[in-house]
Amino acid sequence: MKTSITKLAKNIRYVIAASAAVSVISVSPALAQEAETEESVEKIAVVGSRAAPRSVADSPVPVDIIGGDELSKSGSVDMLDMLISSVPSFNSRAQPISDAATLIRPINLRGLSSDSTLILVNGKRRHRASVIAFQGGGINDGAQGPDISVIPSAALKQVEVLRDGAAAQYGSDAIAGVMNFVLKDAADGGSLSIKHGEYYEGDGTATIIDGNVGLPLTEDGFVNLSFQLKNADATSRSRQRTDAAALIAAGNTSIGDPAQIWGNPEINDDLTIFANAGIDLGDDKEVYMFGNFSERDAIGGFYYRNPHNRGNVYSIDGGETLLVGDVAQSQGAERTCAVVPANVPNVLETDAYQAMVADPNCFAMNQIFPGGYTPAFGGTITDTSLAFGTKGEIKEGFLADVFFDLSGSIGKSESSFNLTNTLNPSLGLSTPTEFDTGSYIQLEKTVNLDLVKSVEAGLYEPINVAGGLEWRSESFEIVAGEEASWLAGPYADQGFNIGSHGFKGFGPEAAGKNSRHNIAAYIDVEAYVTEDLLLGGAIRYEDFSSFGDTTNYKLTLQYAVSDEFSIRGSSSTGFRAPTVGQANVVNTATSIVEGNLIQSFTAPPTDPLASFYGGKELTPEDSTSFAFGGVYQSGDFFFTLDYYNIEVEDRITQSSQISVLAEDYAELEALGVQNPELISAVTYFANDFDTTTQGVDVVANYSMEIFDSSDTDFSLAYNWNETSVDKFNPDTTSDGKVRRLEKGVPNHRATFTISQSWDALSMFVRTNYFGEYYATHADDTSDTWSEMASAAVTVDVEVNFFVSDQVTITAGANNLFDQNAERLQLEARAVVGGVFYESGPFDYNGGFYYLKATYNF
Repeated sequence: MKTSITKLAKNIRYVIAASAAVSVISVSPALAQEAETEESVEKIAVVGSRAAPRSVADSPVPVDIIGGDELSKSGSVDMLDMLISSVPSFNSRAQPISDAATLIRPINLRGLSSDSTLILVNGKRRHRASVIAFQGGGINDGAQGPDISVIPSAALKQVEVLRDGAAAQYGSDAIAGVMNFVLKDAADGGSLSIKHGEYYEGDGTATIIDGNVGLPLTEDGFVNLSFQLKNADATSRSRQRTDAAALIAAGNTSIGDPAQIWGNPEINDDLTIFANAGIDLGDDKEVYMFGNFSERDAIGGFYYRNPHNRGNVYSIDGGETLLVGDVAQSQGAERTCAVVPANVPNVLETDAYQAMVADPNCFAMNQIFPGGYTPAFGGTITDTSLAFGTKGEIKEGFLADVFFDLSGSIGKSESSFNLTNTLNPSLGLSTPTEFDTGSYIQLEKTVNLDLVKSVEAGLYEPINVAGGLEWRSESFEIVAGEEASWLAGPYADQGFNIGSHGFKGFGPEAAGKNSRHNIAAYIDVEAYVTEDLLLGGAIRYEDFSSFGDTTNYKLTLQYAVSDEFSIRGSSSTGFRAPTVGQANVVNTATSIVEGNLIQSFTAPPTDPLASFYGGKELTPEDSTSFAFGGVYQSGDFFFTLDYYNIEVEDRITQSSQISVLAEDYAELEALGVQNPELISAVTYFANDFDTTTQGVDVVANYSMEIFDSSDTDFSLAYNWNETSVDKFNPDTTSDGKVRRLEKGVPNHRATFTISQSWDALSMFVRTNYFGEYYATHADDTSDTWSEMASAAVTVDVEVNFFVSDQVTITAGANNLFDQNAERLQLEARAVVGGVFYESGPFDYNGGFYYLKATYNF
């Protein structure tokens, strides 16, 4: 096999040119055709090595290759769900009521947070999303990773998943591994498809239209264009809350049924356009460019506000009396409004309430929302990127026979938030009920120069020596919302909440732009020392303007014991720099703790409020990883087993809610904190804990011919993953949060797939196993709201009928047998109006069926 890889490397020599993220190089049509023929025999990976692209079996580190066609074998409308079904150690849970995380779902690989996995597109670093997951299900609390849901499967040639620490090769964030999304580069042909489906419950109806076309760019180049347009209705797995039902029974007719919805958000006009282009300049040189424009609108639900007892809106004493605003008092006069008891079945029908309404000097929020309200949180997410460069071989001079790649890229993610069906209570009855609450903007710029040369040293093969430089700039900007969304109105001093309730708008004090830059240099060597022994090493130095420098290394080896069996291993250090957003973000959100809603304020760790309760300037996470395993390949049977161990020190997370105490109000005001009495709790980002994550990955594939078919493939993928918290700060990290980190993701996960092909028909059946896990609802880890959930099995199936060489009709179902997620305990269901724990490893919405038509040309 090594011989075939060497032959491929010689045929596409300048593919060897490596970037800071190992760029996937577009070759001329003739060479591409030759490489494609070779690739049909064995899958070729580019990540994991800076030498010639290697087959998965010859890679010194574990790499998964998922083809674009395989990704499309899913009823899901989201790239994340497609990857979940293909990579067992990859997870992304649903986010029904999770503030901004509802709009961009965080991911995790090998049990680590989403920003511990480096995301590449065509080998170039992908920019982060502007959304920070303030309620990320424990493991992703406070994570800020890239938004990969914008990448459509129609644009992808393949996805390469490097399951190994690689910070020394690629820089910050590559603690858990690297995912490289390789765009299609064909110069002709294309496809157009439409998919339509819905959940068995009859909701969540989704339609996706996507297409791809390859076009020539002169005789020596290509332009490959892809698009996707997606719309998806919301889902609801809710029941009426007990308190809402009691109010309806008492005669309050202004309450919805259900009052609060747990389900997927509504997605509107989700449009993505990707372009990938390259042109051969001759003399083994080329230029390339790729990028995207993506935009979508999403809207989801929040918690229901009870019209008798919601703190700082309807009451300030737990619902004993109604919170009544006094106009005269706000103007400096004596208070005249009488007390209105609220501990009654329906306050609207009491004489005291009617008398208050009749008095023009007095008011209550019940006059705007008599049945309470459930804010609707929405946003417009815009994502753009552009990368360009040139690469090839230097033929003459001092750098003769050196392969180079010079590139630059820019990426921007903007999230503009809005809130409807809510109010700013401090403005009294003049409050709007819809608000533009402001925006987050993430902007990144990167420049890379990478050089590769083969050096003869008397070994079995020349040493591949790579080196390079990188400059990167990152900024995070907060744009203020409209004034009514953050203004402290005239009734704030009477106990009414400030700002749009549920998600306070960003005020002038929060608005602004923060940035940093860093430079990096690396050197990477790799060679077959003997015919059977491959050794590699890398070292990388980075210097950040915000916190200083760091140096990391990686060592790899692979030894061929026989023609069929080899062993491999790696040892590395790594780091993850705190994001500019984590260091500077401001946010107000509503959380649920022991069944009670609390308003928590997220402040920068150096803000006076956060500093008062222990906040400190963030420092990088540091990691130490080692892995070892084996690869066996004989004929049509392929098997890998890899053990990994990842120790991470000073992990960054969002702290637990820290109560703002009444005895601290005076001191906080002296420090410049405004209205501390209206802040129930504060959270901030901190280097809170150390963890050890270990696990085993098993991948097995076998092909044969049965049932008179041309091809039958059996695929098994299994992951065991276990995380232990070695040290944590009890002042900022609760025991419940520790348990979520250790048990929130199943220790065992597996998929087994059988694919069958005939001349006019193909199909696959995939069985998914999810082990036990610690189930929680929202942020509440009290006994009533959490428990160990049982293991579960789901089954996916898809059938393709080839009407002609161009037309394919597809029918399929995810979760064919409608396996239910773990159900909430009865007491919790009654309080929040939910049916299932929303923190599970598979879709709590149940079975989903779909039809798809594809035209290839």
